[in-house]
Amino acid sequence: MLTLEKKFLNGNHATCFKPNRFDIEQGFYPEAQNATIHPVVGFFFRLSKDRIINRYCHLNPKVDSKALRSMLETKTKHFMWAGADLFYTTTDQGARRMTVVETNSCPSGNKSMPLVDEASEYGGYGTLVQHSFLPRLKARKTKSKGALAVLCDKNQLEASAYAATIADQTHEKVYLVPFKSHTNKKDGKPYKYQDNQLHIRTHSGDWLPVRAAFRYVTQNPWTRIPVHSKTFFFNPMIACLAGGRNKLVASKSYEFLNADLASTGIQLRTPKTIRDVSLNEVPLWIERFGKQAVVKNPYSNAGQGVWTITSQNDLDHLMALEHHYDRFIVQALVGNSSWSSEHEGSRYYHVGTVPNKRGEIFAADIRMMVASGPDGFFPIAVYARKARKPLQRELDGSVSSWDMLGTNLSQKLPGGAWASETERLLMMDRRDFNQLGIGPDDLIEAYIQSVLSVLAIDRSASRILTKRGTLHKKLFRSLNDDDALISEIGSEL
Repeated sequence: MLTLEKKFLNGNHATCFKPNRFDIEQGFYPEAQNATIHPVVGFFFRLSKDRIINRYCHLNPKVDSKALRSMLETKTKHFMWAGADLFYTTTDQGARRMTVVETNSCPSGNKSMPLVDEASEYGGYGTLVQHSFLPRLKARKTKSKGALAVLCDKNQLEASAYAATIADQTHEKVYLVPFKSHTNKKDGKPYKYQDNQLHIRTHSGDWLPVRAAFRYVTQNPWTRIPVHSKTFFFNPMIACLAGGRNKLVASKSYEFLNADLASTGIQLRTPKTIRDVSLNEVPLWIERFGKQAVVKNPYSNAGQGVWTITSQNDLDHLMALEHHYDRFIVQALVGNSSWSSEHEGSRYYHVGTVPNKRGEIFAADIRMMVASGPDGFFPIAVYARKARKPLQRELDGSVSSWDMLGTNLSQKLPGGAWASETERLLMMDRRDFNQLGIGPDDLIEAYIQSVLSVLAIDRSASRILTKRGTLHKKLFRSLNDDDALISEIGSEL
C-alpha cells in the first residue's frame, strides 16, 4: 500500500495553523494511532541517563563512564535533532553489534511511533518541540521579529503535525510552507530572502518575515537555505553540510570523533567506507571489497542514489547511468552470512528479522531519532523497516540485491511526488517489535551509537563555520572537493 503526499507541496503560499488545532488522527499513521507501545520499548524510553550509563558500562567495562556521561549530557551547538539508521549485524563468530549506516537531519519517525505516554497525544512531536526547539528559540541572543514557520519539501504529514504542535505550545500562529526547489512560472515561490531574513507568502499574498523556522527540508537543502541568516533554522544548514545531508563529510566526521575518543573505550561503529571516489574508480573498489559493496551518492536521501552491487550486471547498470555529482562513497555491503563484503579479514551480515512461518528472514534497519536540549540528549522515536524480499542463502540472480537489502520506505514517483510503502514498516508495538529479535540492551546501544553520530557531525559543523557564522569555504572544500556540490551551495539564494 502506497501512501502519497498531497498537492500542498506544489503550492505557492503558506498554510496558517492556529493554536488548539492539533489532531492525533492527522499526525500519525492509522496503524500507529491504534497501537500499544511494546513494554520493552516503553521501558527503554523511561530509562534515566544514570541507568543507561550504568548498564552500558556494565556490558562494556572498558568504557570510561565519565566520558560517556559527558557526551550524553552535551547540548549540541548546531545539530539539534537527527535520525540515525542502524543495522543490527553479526560476524562469523557471532559477535552482534549495532552499526550506524547514516545519520539524517530532519528525519521522519514520529508518525510511525505509538504513544509512550497515552495521556500526551502529541507523542514525539511534543517531546522534540518542548525540550529542544523552544528552549533554543528562547535562548537566542539576537532575536529577529517575525512569524514562526515549518518548512517542508516532503512528508507533509509530520511537517503539519509539527506546525500544529508548535502553535499549541507557543499560543501563536505557525505557517506551514512548501519549500521545494522548483519555481512556479506563474506565481513564483512561496518564500524569498530579504535583508538576509526568510520571508514567506501568506494565502492573501502578503509577505511575512520569519524569526524562526522548524525545518523539514531534505532534498539538497543548501540550494534554498543559507548557512548564515537572521532567521533561526532548526536544524541550521551547517549541520547538513557537515554530515546531516552529506554522507561523505559525515564519514570523515565519524573518523575524527573516533580518534578523539580513542582513550575512552567508546567507539562509533560504521561499515568500512571509502570516500572521495570518482566514477571511474568505483569498479576498483568493488573488486577490493570482494565484488560486493554499496555505492552511494553522498548527498541523496530517502533511499535515492544508493546502489547495492552484488553482480556484474549491478555494476554495469550503475556505470551506465548519468550522475550529477563528481564524487561517491563506497561502503562494505552488509548482506547474508554467505555473501557480504570482505575487508581485512572481517565480514558483517544482517541478523535480520525472526524467521516467519515460511522460514524467511528479512534484512531490516532501525531508525533511532534523538535530539539535544539544555539537559543533553534524549530519544524521541524509534521504528524499523524491512526489505521487500527475504534474504537468500545464495545469490543466484533470481532476486535483485536491492529488493533484499533496500529498507527505505520512500519512493519517488514520476513527476516528483513521493510515496511510502508502509506495509514494510515495523512499529514498536506489541506485534511488530517481536519480529526484530532485539531487547533493551540493543536499544540502549542503538541510542548511544546514534548520539555519537550526532556529536561527530556537530563537532565538524563547528570546525567548518567561521566566527562570523559563515561557511569556511577553503576548509570545506578540503573536506569535500566536489565542484558540482560547491556550485549548488547558495545557488538559488
